Amino acid sequence: MYIHERAIDIPIVRGHRNLLAHFERHVKGASHSEFPIRLAVSATDSTAYRCEAGFIADLDPRRGEDIPSIFRFRRRSMERTGAFTTVFLVPTGVGSNIGGHAGDATPAASLLASVSDTLITHPNVVNASDVIDLPENAFYVEGSIISRFLLGVIGLQPVRENRVLVVIDSQHGSQAENAAVNSVNAARSTYGLEVPRVVMLDPPVSVRAEWAESGRATGRVDQMEGLLQTLDEAREEYDAVALASVVGVPKEYHMQYFRSHGEMVNPWGGAEAIFTHALSTMYNVPTAHSPMLESKEIADIDPGVVDPRMAAEAISTGFFMCVLKGLQRSPRIIEIEETLTPPAPGVITAEDVSLLVIPDKALGLPTLAALEQDIPVIAVRENTNILSNDLQALPWSKGQLHIVDNYWEAAGIAAALRAGIDPASVRRPIQLAATEVHPNPVEAQVVGEKAR
Repeated sequence: MYIHERAIDIPIVRGHRNLLAHFERHVKGASHSEFPIRLAVSATDSTAYRCEAGFIADLDPRRGEDIPSIFRFRRRSMERTGAFTTVFLVPTGVGSNIGGHAGDATPAASLLASVSDTLITHPNVVNASDVIDLPENAFYVEGSIISRFLLGVIGLQPVRENRVLVVIDSQHGSQAENAAVNSVNAARSTYGLEVPRVVMLDPPVSVRAEWAESGRATGRVDQMEGLLQTLDEAREEYDAVALASVVGVPKEYHMQYFRSHGEMVNPWGGAEAIFTHALSTMYNVPTAHSPMLESKEIADIDPGVVDPRMAAEAISTGFFMCVLKGLQRSPRIIEIEETLTPPAPGVITAEDVSLLVIPDKALGLPTLAALEQDIPVIAVRENTNILSNDLQALPWSKGQLHIVDNYWEAAGIAAALRAGIDPASVRRPIQLAATEVHPNPVEAQVVGEKAR
């Protein structure tokens, strides 16, 4: 079994309508023997949606029977307005100016959390190597789980704590292996994390960073059999899975990345995302991954004073503490039957989502789900990235899409929506209300009779 990504060009649809079903036909038709786990639209032009899809290949057919379709959709029956729930996403591996490095979207997450009752976000936003500052009202949720949540087929149940299974690449007592184990023990002694097992995989899973033609960071994962056996055997002992493994990149990438001043797409995140997407989809549990340093030589590199967005990586050795902290209270995944709304008291579903906040040009399953579910969307221009999609071309309902310059403005619109105020009403000038004359057939008949 292995995980990989490849490009798929999908023909354009006039008016961009019913895209979920359109993408499902073409992605599934592109490979009958593989299981799709991820989809990103890197660009849209006049002829095609330029997509990059992740697949599980060479999977035992018995396992494949239990893998849910990433396109399964349940239309939400209503919007519950008792609380204001914001979903905040920054796609991994697309060179986002904010959130494309090491937890540098955390201030934006905290700002949005301050104008929300609940914030749902994912590791790429808040993971900062050995640092994490997750807002108190935030849910830490793996990206594929958020897609399924917005598509309406799962709910999220808050938990007091998770039993976190830790799986680490065996590096035979190396500095990287020791740093990972020390991180686990530090989390146990400071966070109070419950860890039922720490498993050393020998030989380890092979995780390799790659680049798509669009410039997106992606990857390939091989040699997963030992990991799957571990997860199967321990299935009753854990609620979440924390992974630490080497992500293979050319040695020179380490210094190139730090010297790029934020211009280089983070090469590690794309491989990590495709890895955790697969495991969360297969096992229906929260998962998160951190990279391990390949050698003492790389660990000893001094990058100097780096761009602030990368500083959390420059001061870390284990890169694992954020993952352990995030998974400690990551919500439980609850399958939703078609007729059951809500599935249980306290479970948050698509019916509870008030808002999705994304970088401008980001088009994937979460954006398409929001479009179909009539969830308001804020797209932030200042969070530039390598994607090339015109979100305004999609068939949004009136007032559903808000294009803003920055996260200050996004927070203001979120606050207005939460208060039930038209965001335009706090701007000046206020346009005159449009009026129209509609003929009344009854009135016209009465007038005619009087004339006679």
